[in-house]
Amino acid sequence: MSAQPTPAPDGGAAAAWWRFGHWPTAARVATYLLVAVLVGALLVSLLVAWAVRRPLPQTEGRIAVPGLEGEVEVVRDASGIPRIYADSVDDLMFAQGFVHAQERFFEMDMRRRYTAGRLSEVFGAATLETDKLVRTLGWRRVAERELALATPEAREALQHYADGVNAWLGGRHPTEIAAEYTALTVAGAAGYEPQRWQPVDSLAWLKAMAWDLEDNLEDEVARSLLAVNHTQAEVEALYPPYDEERFAPIVTTGRLAGRQWSREPGPETGPGVSAGPGHRDALTQVADRLAALPEPVGAGDGLGSNSWVLSGDRTEDGAPILANDPHLAVTVPGTWMQVGLHCRSVSEECPYDVAGFSFSGVPGVVIGHNADIAWGLTNLGPDVADLYLERLDRGRARYGGRWREMDSRTEVIEVADSSDVRHEVRSTRHGPLLSDVDDELTSVGANEAAADGRDAYGVSLAWTGLIPGSTFDSLLALNAARNWGEFRAAARLFDVPAQNLLYADRSGRIGYQTPGRIPIRKAGHDGRRPVPGWRKASSWTGRFVPFASLPNTLDPAGGVIVAANQAPVGSSYPYLLGTDFDHGYRAGRIRDLLAEKQTWRVEELADLQLDDLNPMAPSLVPRLLAVEIPGAGYYRDGQDLLADWDHRQRADSAAAAYFNAVWANLLRLTFHDEMRRSLWPEGGQRWYAVIERLLEQPRNTWWDDRTTDEVETRDDILLRALVDARDELTRFQAFEADAWEWGRDHRIDLRHRTFGGIRGLRWLFNLDGGGVGGGNATVNATEWDASLSGSDAFAVTSAATMRMVISLGDLDASRWVALTGVSGHPASRHYDDQLELWARGETLTWPFTRESVDADGAANGSESLTLVPAD
Repeated sequence: MSAQPTPAPDGGAAAAWWRFGHWPTAARVATYLLVAVLVGALLVSLLVAWAVRRPLPQTEGRIAVPGLEGEVEVVRDASGIPRIYADSVDDLMFAQGFVHAQERFFEMDMRRRYTAGRLSEVFGAATLETDKLVRTLGWRRVAERELALATPEAREALQHYADGVNAWLGGRHPTEIAAEYTALTVAGAAGYEPQRWQPVDSLAWLKAMAWDLEDNLEDEVARSLLAVNHTQAEVEALYPPYDEERFAPIVTTGRLAGRQWSREPGPETGPGVSAGPGHRDALTQVADRLAALPEPVGAGDGLGSNSWVLSGDRTEDGAPILANDPHLAVTVPGTWMQVGLHCRSVSEECPYDVAGFSFSGVPGVVIGHNADIAWGLTNLGPDVADLYLERLDRGRARYGGRWREMDSRTEVIEVADSSDVRHEVRSTRHGPLLSDVDDELTSVGANEAAADGRDAYGVSLAWTGLIPGSTFDSLLALNAARNWGEFRAAARLFDVPAQNLLYADRSGRIGYQTPGRIPIRKAGHDGRRPVPGWRKASSWTGRFVPFASLPNTLDPAGGVIVAANQAPVGSSYPYLLGTDFDHGYRAGRIRDLLAEKQTWRVEELADLQLDDLNPMAPSLVPRLLAVEIPGAGYYRDGQDLLADWDHRQRADSAAAAYFNAVWANLLRLTFHDEMRRSLWPEGGQRWYAVIERLLEQPRNTWWDDRTTDEVETRDDILLRALVDARDELTRFQAFEADAWEWGRDHRIDLRHRTFGGIRGLRWLFNLDGGGVGGGNATVNATEWDASLSGSDAFAVTSAATMRMVISLGDLDASRWVALTGVSGHPASRHYDDQLELWARGETLTWPFTRESVDADGAANGSESLTLVPAD
């Protein structure tokens, strides 16, 4: 008898299961595999979620912490911004270190590795050249010397901050500290253990900041390289002088050693060294090395800031208002971390009652206000660095008619998965040899020298940042200053990076101070080009502009001070501070806007920070409209948009999209044929000044395209730029010109510095801020790089990394916002919770007094963490 099939159960799940059991074998296997894949994917997702959320810090309850003297309360508002309350400076700094480490230790760890030239220990040979250059510059070595020279109070603050960081680390596994350490483990760095924090780690980061904000070296090299195949007049056309009649300097008069200065001639200046073949090779390769160095806070024409202060005569409540928004690289986590540092009882022993924006890894507040004063910072941009072309002969450099031995040290760089690298750092009397960074550069021109008896060449650096200073002492003094006198005493200690310091206080005074160590050069040396190191006349005098002689003003007539990277003083000032200041488009626009009405409110000044008027449009648009475009209307569609354009660059503006595409093509067609790629225009404020002048010279040689047999003029280039821009926008956006949008190309996408470029991790660490308005040199400075190609050129490279407006009449009525959020943990809701607000141009309330902080917490939610001394 044959076997009979088992009858199927009646209906329901049992019936379905029975039918599955009788499927063909291949179908069942495929189903098992699918279920296994789905279950595996679910498990992986759960594992990733667990790994990413594991480092999130405890923000409520109590934590017993060894090293504390008393209880410390950390109140985080609805945006996660911590306000720290303690009874002593020691506990306050300890708790700030603890909180910084809770939220951003990986960022701190990578910053110190970068500043110490130790990235290769983790990332291998990929970062070796960066480490070599940083070791050559010796940031950490200088920071160690600064630590030894710091005041006892500064050293104690740094030590207690470090103790707080280390208390947080407290035996935690790396995967408990940050998701990035889990990513490193997966990537093969399984044995990586973060080291304990040291006070010098904080100081070294200030050196990296100072390096990024020193932006004259690239211009020095560029001038020399351009002079190889251009006349002096052609080169100078690309570096036009500051127009102080059009854009007023920050300070127009002052006193030096008790005497008034007004219209006196500045120092004599002269050209630098001529770029011969050996010189050119040395400068070219050093320029490439400098360009390849990662920028902690950004680089290029877009780095800058806006700040202004109004006296009570210009505000609705009769008290000063101070506004500030620094323009730095757009990254995640953002540059700044908001914080409040409050002594419960303010006294000489515990003087801090301050809130504002801090750097993770550095104690104190960098920009903000305390109970009595407010201050803002913008980059001054003085010339505090020079490149010297050196004649070399083995371990000697030529100077003053004879050969002199160079200083030398050997740096041993550990490289992951490879042998250690020994890197020799040589220094002349001017500074370290940057040309030693690459083995090929160690004796630039040596082969030529051997052939005809000439010397080999190298390039050394003189920079005030390599001189131990007291900038950290200055930050602490600013945090505790109570009046103009104490503010200036703090500014006296601010060595590098030299900044514009704006001031306001609750008694109604406003002021400005230039701080910084700025070298006095010998006659004939203006710092505009590399100079021959073998000539004594090229060396610095060894003296610096006296602090008493640096520009400052208190309560100026008109009740307004604007410091937006424009020249700090005019040509009447007797000292040379620099020659490459911002040309003043933002500063001029801010002044014009502030002149439109007499009195202002906090909310109105916050809106002013968003002004998006393109300063180049009034000069260029009439020229573009005058160009006759032949042929059908297709190419005239974009031109028609410009005819009705209000010159504003809103994200949805079709005219702004076309104008900026024309601008990028105009720069490409005018300059790319005559420059090496590294010198191509980025398209910012200096190039506005250049093109404004060239527009008045239709047959200037710069307009000619050297790649053709014809001699092009201005209108030829303008026509080609209009046509090419139309084709580009058709290709990248839409055929219909009305459908174009500036924000479609002008996007702010924030990349994580370490993992932002790694496929498979971008989704976790990077942020998409969407399309935004603004542009190059607008008040809302969302800068982009015209030297790039295609639509990538319009991506935002730097922007306002924070915005603040401080009311001295009611500190609790102040406003602030950061680019991303407080946290460095991608799983935290505070990783990006301020980005959307920032992109919309909105700000957060900024409660300062304890009563206001508590009221805000009751209304909007807060978390309170108490740190208590461990037994």
